[in-house]
Amino acid sequence: MTGYEVRPAAKSESAQIRDLINLVGINPTGLDWRRFLVAVKPSGEIIACGQVKPHGADILELASIAVHPDHRGRGIAREIIARLLRESPRPLYLMCLEHNGPMYEKFGFRALELEEMPRYFQRIKKLFAVAKAVRRMDEELWVMKLE
Repeated sequence: MTGYEVRPAAKSESAQIRDLINLVGINPTGLDWRRFLVAVKPSGEIIACGQVKPHGADILELASIAVHPDHRGRGIAREIIARLLRESPRPLYLMCLEHNGPMYEKFGFRALELEEMPRYFQRIKKLFAVAKAVRRMDEELWVMKLE
């Protein structure tokens, strides 16, 4: 027994999704509960989530992959990602900090060079570079693609 169920989110869970995204410190924009898969304990508590987010007509992004810190290391994110990938058309993009890149490579994603990226991701990557310099961060932002 896993102690949780992975299923599509319900409208009543939108606040829990937002709270989890904020707790783990990832991008809180574009959170539409209708696109989310959630891992839910029998008590109704959401312990993980993920979505495929559209950017215009032809760009889809695997996004908002979050697992509550108390439930990490149990394969919950891997389960949500695998299910989202089964249900999503290609190509599929994602953005992550470089330390997470190898995990996504296991799913078949590959890191893109700037000139390979759609303009949307090029702009984000350039903005990240400015923020990185200001905040004196060491990690790079990876934009990855699954064909």
